[in-house]
Amino acid sequence: MLRVGLTGGIGSGKSAVSDMLADHGAVVIDYDQLAREVVEPGSPALREIARRFGDDILEPDGSLDRPALGAIVFNDPESLRTLESITHPAIRTLAATREASADLNAIVVHDNALLVEMGRHTDCDAVIVVDVPQDVQIARLVGTRGMTALEARSRITNQTSRESRTGVADFVVDNTGSLDELALVIGGLWAKLVVLRG
Repeated sequence: MLRVGLTGGIGSGKSAVSDMLADHGAVVIDYDQLAREVVEPGSPALREIARRFGDDILEPDGSLDRPALGAIVFNDPESLRTLESITHPAIRTLAATREASADLNAIVVHDNALLVEMGRHTDCDAVIVVDVPQDVQIARLVGTRGMTALEARSRITNQTSRESRTGVADFVVDNTGSLDELALVIGGLWAKLVVLRG
């Protein structure tokens, strides 16, 4: 098994790369999906989040009110660290379970926007970083997600720096071009991963 970490800043196109790797045959573990699963109603993580932050972060049906929680944690680094101390261990456990169910010859891609922040890059055999300049990130977030330029800059600033990500990369994917150009790059990268897997 080859364990590959995939990360990139918001608006970099990491999801497009993840989809292309899956099309080539990678087993993709999507950490955004895991993050949703670990806070499902009745989960230990959600109960602990409600205990720490109050029942106001719960919807009437018992599910997580993401905007309410986001309003608390995104402007308060200490609250964000508290939240991450609850969710990150649960996500790591679920990711390990998913990886253990993969074929022994699989190329398993851990698609994780917080790969570096969580320190998970050190667990990988190879790290892929999808990278674009900040002005491209902002233009994409404004154009496709309806953010203002100020909101886009704030989201980018709240993530780890490009330098921190690319500094741990084995492969940096420049995603400033078209999807067709990206597909060619990922085809070549997949061939390298197959060789690494042996």
